[in-house]
Amino acid sequence: MHHNQTEEFLGVDVGERRVGLARGSSLARLAEPLKTVPAEGAVEEIAALASLHGSSGVVVGLPRGLNGSETVQTQKVRRWVKTAQTAVKLPFYWQDEALTSLAAADMDSSAGSDAAAAAIILQDFLDSRPEQRVRC
Repeated sequence: MHHNQTEEFLGVDVGERRVGLARGSSLARLAEPLKTVPAEGAVEEIAALASLHGSSGVVVGLPRGLNGSETVQTQKVRRWVKTAQTAVKLPFYWQDEALTSLAAADMDSSAGSDAAAAAIILQDFLDSRPEQRVRC
């Protein structure tokens, strides 16, 4: 298999009640919001979308405190990924979520804000160089 082919990625913004999803390709380097789903069914939704789009990886936003410290939310997301990895057999990557939620918060709690946050996370990932990417 050649690795210079286009890779599809799913971006995920994990929230307490909702999970935002986005997709993007390494070729176009453009992330687009897909949808926001209830947290309960999110893993199944990711598995279905990954299969549909032929995704080669899942990019998860890792929230941190303002000084880069681990927060309660950081721990929750780490646990969520462990669960998701058992159901979705793809590489998972962390993308630091430093300012993402602030950017998405401007859109308030409209249905699309979680998906928009996921797109911002994925865009940061697509803009990074492959050697900078952090596997979960």
